[in-house]
Parts: sequence; structure tokens; C-alpha cells
Amino acid sequence: MVQGRNNTLIAREGLPFLAVAVIACWAAAYYLGAVWAIGPAAVLVMLYLVFRDPRREVPSAPLGVVSPADGRVESVELADKGVLQGEANVVRIRIDVLGTYTARCPVEGKIMDIGTAAAQAVVDYRTNALWLRTDEGDDVVLQFGGYRLGLAPLSFSRFGERLGQGQRCAYLRLARYAEVHLPIDSKVLAEPGQRIEAGTDLIAKLPQP
Repeated sequence: MVQGRNNTLIAREGLPFLAVAVIACWAAAYYLGAVWAIGPAAVLVMLYLVFRDPRREVPSAPLGVVSPADGRVESVELADKGVLQGEANVVRIRIDVLGTYTARCPVEGKIMDIGTAAAQAVVDYRTNALWLRTDEGDDVVLQFGGYRLGLAPLSFSRFGERLGQGQRCAYLRLARYAEVHLPIDSKVLAEPGQRIEAGTDLIAKLPQP
């Protein structure tokens, strides 16, 4: 199954930056000569690598949890005071700065409002995170941190919206790491040091209903 928008190469947020770089390349080559266009061309290539947003083949795994970002698994641990109240499995991913620019939804489910009073019984409402509840009633929380240049990830999904497994859900905006908080009885498949791709590689399996 392929999840994606019509644009299969570049995240929409990056299009204005690439447009400016293309114009700079053309202006340098036209007015100054081809040699002067090398610098702007290098910037154009770098911007493409930063904002690239290719389609991904999402595995057919109803209870599977896919990686939200390209990168390397930094740690897999138990947390008793994480985003989820009580114990939880936490998979921490060091995001590849030149990986895909958009985050992928780890599971299929409904986006819950993390700021409501009712949410406090399940999720630490003070945390800026994406809380998903599956049809089986499992709670999965996606959290980002280590913002470069102070740019926090930008969600383009809303509370109450239903997202599919591996669907685009937010712009990473150069975040350094992602954490996926899972129910304590989930089966974690990812291992520290493992390289993973967003929307493609399974990092865990939710418990059987």
C-alpha cells in the first residue's frame, strides 16, 4: 500500500525555498556566467535533500507500528513516567537530517486532543505530542525534540482526524529525535543502532485485542 499526496518529490513547505534557489541559479548563469551558478546549484541540491518527500511502501501489518522518521534507533527502554501515564515502551530515534522531511503516522487511529482534562488520565497533557488511539483502544504517542534553530515540527493533522498507518502527519522541520511511546505489552521489534525508514520499517507490534 502506498500512502502519499500528489506531490511525490518535495514537501510543500520547501517549494518556496527551492523556487528561490532555482531563480538564483538562473540569474547567476545568465548575468555572471555558468561558473557563478555552481554555488546556487549546490544550495539547490542541499535544499532538495532537506525537503525531499518521496512516497513510501507501507507494509500490510494491521497491528504494526512503523517508524515516524528516517534515522537510527538510539534506544529502546521502559519508562514509568513518560508521555503515557504508567509504564510504557519507548523507542527513541535519532532523525537523519537529510532523511525524508515529513513525519509518518506510526499506527492507524484517531488523533486525540492531548489538552483536554480527560486526557490527563492517559497522557501527560503538558507535553507537545501527537496522541493516537487505535480501533483496539491502544494509545500510541509520538513526540519530537531537539529542535534545530528553534523550529518545532509542524502538524498538518487535526484533533478528531483519522490517520492511516504510514500516512504523512507533520513536517519534521529539522527536529533531532523522535520518540514513540507504546503500551507496555507491545512487542518491540527495533534494536538500538538499527537504521530505519519512515513509513516502511516496523519498529513494534501492538498487543493482540
